[in-house]
Amino acid sequence: MKKSIALLFLSFILLFSGCNKGHREIEETKKEEPKKIQIGMSFDSFVIERWQRDRDIFVATANDLGAEVNVQNASGDVNEQVRQIEYFIEKQVDAIVIIGIDSEKLSTVVKKAKEKGIKIIAYDRLIMNADVDLYISFDNEAVGKMMASAFVENGLTKGKVLMFCGPMTDNNVSMIEKGFQSVIKEHDIEILDILHADNWRAEETRKYVNEHIDVVKEADAIMCGNDGLAGQTIYDLAELRLAGKVMVVGQDADLEACQRIVEGTQLMTVYKPVAKLAQAAAEDTIKLVLGEELGATSEINDGSYDVPYIALETIAVTAKNLEEVIINSGFHLKEDVYLNVPEEMPK
Repeated sequence: MKKSIALLFLSFILLFSGCNKGHREIEETKKEEPKKIQIGMSFDSFVIERWQRDRDIFVATANDLGAEVNVQNASGDVNEQVRQIEYFIEKQVDAIVIIGIDSEKLSTVVKKAKEKGIKIIAYDRLIMNADVDLYISFDNEAVGKMMASAFVENGLTKGKVLMFCGPMTDNNVSMIEKGFQSVIKEHDIEILDILHADNWRAEETRKYVNEHIDVVKEADAIMCGNDGLAGQTIYDLAELRLAGKVMVVGQDADLEACQRIVEGTQLMTVYKPVAKLAQAAAEDTIKLVLGEELGATSEINDGSYDVPYIALETIAVTAKNLEEVIINSGFHLKEDVYLNVPEEMPK
């Protein structure tokens, strides 16, 4: 009887100690699990087609690297974007990636975030006077030069152009205009007028065309700040029976822009390898949080500070190289690009 009680007591001790050991192992495992890097991401809006692609690639890359991303959409409202950044500050995220609406009005809240030790990445659009930790984009001045060069290479010399640009609150707009005008001046091309579409709203180009038909009819070419503006412009030109006669360029290589190029109504678009941009931005954001070196960067002045700058190259796309650049890279499918002109689809 005593022997049985002793064995029972011993079993109880072993069981209890085993439970404690298992409990300690679970607790230690929990303690050893590294905290995931938290990234806040505030988009201007998703009106521009490419932003959805940027978002998906950035989030997928960051997740693969063990980070979590909270994506917010400001819907073109700068005050809402400020509120989103303040929310990220309250959440004590490790980094905030911003596709800014207004390059000037975000500087105060960005500085507030930096004071809290949060890394700030200006994605594709520079935030002025804010001393961001990284500005990553494309060479926007080169984009403007490509647009102007497309006109010149298509025979436009001593002609007349209209410029339908994005809002001046987007710092990229002035950089693109600078590049565009530098080439235009070299070839004695006259700029008839410049429109800045607020918040990139394409309906503003339609309003301009309706109110300035005589000016539009005088233009040999129209430079559009992106493919969204180009699409509306070409639609308006079609109503005037000028589509395909007036040269039009844009940027972003939207699907509809590529369709217009093979149809012959849009001369050129600028392809931006957004997959490379989004992937590099995600990787560099995590490097900043971990205190690692970014690698090769240049600097750009934001009005008050020289900030690290990474600029990716872009490619001018016309009917001559569209298949090589757009289709062969998988950016758009051949059957989608040639949807409206299947008889012209390359074999």
